[in-house]
Amino acid sequence: MITPNPIIGTGIHAVGGISAATCYMPFHKTSKWSWGTFWLVQAFFAWLLMPVIIGVLTVPGFFSILLDAPAKAFWGAFLFGAIYGFGGMSFGLAIRHIGYSLTYTIAIGISAVLGTIIPLMVFGGIIEHFLKPGGFIVLSGMIISVIGVGLCGLAGFRKEKDINALEGKSTNFNMLTGLILAIIGGVLSGIFNVSLEFGQPIADIAAQRGAEHFEGNAKLVVSTAGCYLVNLIWFLVAGIKQKTLIEFTGKSGLPASHRFKNFIWSAFAGSLWCFQFFFYGLGHVKMGYFKFASWVLHMSMLIFFSYIVGVIMKEWKKVKAGTYVILVIALLTLVISFIVTAYGSFIGEGIMQSLSGYGK
Repeated sequence: MITPNPIIGTGIHAVGGISAATCYMPFHKTSKWSWGTFWLVQAFFAWLLMPVIIGVLTVPGFFSILLDAPAKAFWGAFLFGAIYGFGGMSFGLAIRHIGYSLTYTIAIGISAVLGTIIPLMVFGGIIEHFLKPGGFIVLSGMIISVIGVGLCGLAGFRKEKDINALEGKSTNFNMLTGLILAIIGGVLSGIFNVSLEFGQPIADIAAQRGAEHFEGNAKLVVSTAGCYLVNLIWFLVAGIKQKTLIEFTGKSGLPASHRFKNFIWSAFAGSLWCFQFFFYGLGHVKMGYFKFASWVLHMSMLIFFSYIVGVIMKEWKKVKAGTYVILVIALLTLVISFIVTAYGSFIGEGIMQSLSGYGK
């Protein structure tokens, strides 16, 4: 039997956050490939190949579990995953228009809230969850997290303003287009958690058949397969129209070694995306009675580490002192939110276990 431990669960979510925060960085290592060509490769690894490999390696009887999955759970997860597919595209395009910091803050901030609230509304228990022992502390941590995300957004806007004042406005920077894409990406990203919740009966079957901590890997591929199908069709059509599919072949003028290097970096990007949900699944089962807080924890971790990566990559080197102060306050606020959420979950989990005899 799995022993819940929200403290460990929070730590595992942090590892997933690091993976998610860095998953688009390999794109900068590719050259002379269009965004669509990169996206086709990373999508294949992120949403099809790696989820299948991870499932086979960690879930006993992986394919038989998928065959035995309840139709409602399977198709619900698949269809909501397909809806998220449009969100993934929007998110990636938003990065090209407004950069990492703003895209991650806006899109993931929206996703953190909607991805937590919508499943509670769809599957019920939105009030009951917060009335559990420790529930109010968890809710407080979630609210602090939203405040931290908002402060990150403010720092991101200030950053763009500072850099534009120094270097002139970037020709690639388009706030209106990027904002719209980031909002769409954020709303539909929250839908992905609905997809995962629909697939929970599949994970339950996996748990019954010995998957234990890895039960979430059984349902992940169903959600990501829907996402992959949408992206595959979209970017194949776009590649045909824009005549970029030749970038996979020698007709592009690129030597095989160059194309192979681009392929490897693109595959690495997709693998990083997938690993975030490998760790999300591990962290999720460790949260015990407070699994509903997993999404906001994961998304907040993602934003936190995306800004840390930005600092390490010296993206904030040219900002004014006031902007950097806001960033530091924002990151500290997120750290406080992680501590409060983990503490509330830990306290509540202990009380709930003692009341129900869970784990005995």
